[in-house]
Amino acid sequence: MALLNLGIVAHVDAGKTSLTERLLYEAGAVSHLGSVDAGTTRTDSMELERRRGITIRAAVTSIAFGDLSINVLDTPGHPDFIAE
Repeated sequence: MALLNLGIVAHVDAGKTSLTERLLYEAGAVSHLGSVDAGTTRTDSMELERRRGITIRAAVTSIAFGDLSINVLDTPGHPDFIAE
C-alpha cells in the first residue's frame, strides 16, 4: 500500500481543521462532518481547543483512498503554538 504524509499548514483561521474534517468525511472515515464552531472536530481533542475554536496541538489522522493510505497532519496556525 502506498503512503502519503500530508501536512496542512496555514495561518490561524484559514480552515485547516475544517479541511481535515472534509477529507475524513469524503474518504468515508466519518459519517458526519465535525464543526470547529460546535467543538465537534476529530483533531481538536483538548477542551481548550474546542472552547476557543483553535488548534493548539498538532494532530494526525489517517484516511484511505483505494490502495493509498494518507496520514493527515492538522497543525496549529497561531504563532503562540508554532513550536507544536
